[in-house]
Amino acid sequence: MAKSKQAAVKQQDSVEALSFEGALEQLESTVGRLEEGEMPLEESLELFEKGVALSRRCAETLEAAEKRIEVLVAESAENEDDWATEAFEHEDEEDELDD
Repeated sequence: MAKSKQAAVKQQDSVEALSFEGALEQLESTVGRLEEGEMPLEESLELFEKGVALSRRCAETLEAAEKRIEVLVAESAENEDDWATEAFEHEDEEDELDD
């Protein structure tokens, strides 16, 4: 049992050290192997645990990026009026309107 916990801690540390792109790549690979379904149950469980850790790592990285963007945008806007949106018009649509 202690050996399993040590392996889980080591796996978590290695997952935390990954970049977003590295974690996503490993997650895609892990999901692919799990979908094949050609491995023993214990190995599948270990791979599933790794997938969960990778998924959490990706989600945490995306959440952190989203928060950084929100802070940067909030700092650049003096008030809510700066957030006004305008409809995007495609050039083809403008041509049709002119006709």
